[in-house]
Amino acid sequence: MEIRLFNTLTQKKETFFPQEGKIVRFYVCGPTVYDLIHIGNARVFVVFDSLRRFLEYSGGWEVIMVQNFTDIDDKIIKRAEELGESPEELAERYITEYWHDAENLKIRKATYHPRATEHIEDIIALIRTLEEKGYTYEKEGDILFDVSRFPSYGKLSRKNLDELVEGARVEARYEKKNPADFVLWKRAKPDEPSWESPWGRGRPGWHIECSAMAMKYLGPTLDIHAGGIDLIFPHHENEIAQSEAATGKPFARFFLHNGYVNINREKMSKSLGNIVTVRELTQKYSPSVLRLAIFSAHYRSPINLDENLLQSSCQFEERIKNFLRNIGFIEEKVKDNPPLWKEDKEEYRKIDEFYQSFQEALADDFNTPQALGVLGEFLRLFNQYLAPYRGKWDLQVLEKMRDFLKAVEEILGIIPEEEMKEEDEIIIKLVEEREGARKNRDWERGDRLREEIRSRGYIVEDTPLGPRFFKMEE
Repeated sequence: MEIRLFNTLTQKKETFFPQEGKIVRFYVCGPTVYDLIHIGNARVFVVFDSLRRFLEYSGGWEVIMVQNFTDIDDKIIKRAEELGESPEELAERYITEYWHDAENLKIRKATYHPRATEHIEDIIALIRTLEEKGYTYEKEGDILFDVSRFPSYGKLSRKNLDELVEGARVEARYEKKNPADFVLWKRAKPDEPSWESPWGRGRPGWHIECSAMAMKYLGPTLDIHAGGIDLIFPHHENEIAQSEAATGKPFARFFLHNGYVNINREKMSKSLGNIVTVRELTQKYSPSVLRLAIFSAHYRSPINLDENLLQSSCQFEERIKNFLRNIGFIEEKVKDNPPLWKEDKEEYRKIDEFYQSFQEALADDFNTPQALGVLGEFLRLFNQYLAPYRGKWDLQVLEKMRDFLKAVEEILGIIPEEEMKEEDEIIIKLVEEREGARKNRDWERGDRLREEIRSRGYIVEDTPLGPRFFKMEE
């Protein structure tokens, strides 16, 4: 299957294949660990976690994924000072918090999760190479990259030097040769973490960290470099400049960027006070609901997170749960009752078509809204097949249905677990009590139990195979 991805570098969809055999070298910019991750961070990690899964599952490739932790940074130092703890303690604490949130969102671990502070020697070596090649200069103890020495600077963001403004994380303490020049090594300040270097004690700039870690684990040329759209400039632009200046080779073949997350149609920002953390959301919604919400928009488009989106995602999750209940109900009735078996070759073909359509949607620049549309149509059509009035079913069709849902889960991570919850146990007990009342012709008690089941948000349906229940859509 041909997989096409939109390459920010060329501004068009291109057929993707690894540069080396079956190995995909994939770098995703990870969190700066000074606070809990928010839903904007999570969109990056969820989307590219699932793209990795798709490349492995459908492409048949081995993906070496690197997602870093920026564990030394101006924001970390400032936050640690506010909280009265060391930057090292703060970073360690929020790395632990990241793992907690990532697990709650079903984000798989990358192959490597390097930390900037563990790669100071690699960072210094990269800066030394740039220095030897004439790309750096010193200003008040800081070592800066001279963008005028790199003629193709701006090729990712499509900006020229006249348009460029100073990088977001560099304070204007002094006059640079060019406004876009950026810091590679910062001189030490009193009471801040620092390391020995050929230029005196100091610490790395933000951009150089990612280049050093990416190339250490993945080599000079990556297959995919991914992150949020806000990283195109200056971060990824600067990574390209310093990496290619050092190696003379392309830094990444594909650059992928996901769109912003807006909250109630406003850009999420601290100034507006509308930052929504993953921790807040996972206390109210399941991983499946949050991933469904993220995948409801194409990854390159902005997404508006509001109550309507979350509720529609809850309803989609409930459709999947009800479908799983329906499969389980029919399986239970069919497995020990041979007269209910039959062969449905046409249904095999339909499931294969859904599987093909699902993969084709994702192969077209990871089009998750289209893939969810395929899943929705699958649920609609095969819920009809699972109708208890049908009379006979094919066990292999039921198995193929589950196999399709397993593939969806393997790639997108949106299928809720079939775990028995206390609520389900209560409903099952009420349904059984009602069935007993009906058998005893205690119609009044049976009606009361039906209403109690309804009051808990469920509908009980009497079928030729016995009663079954499902959750009402809100």
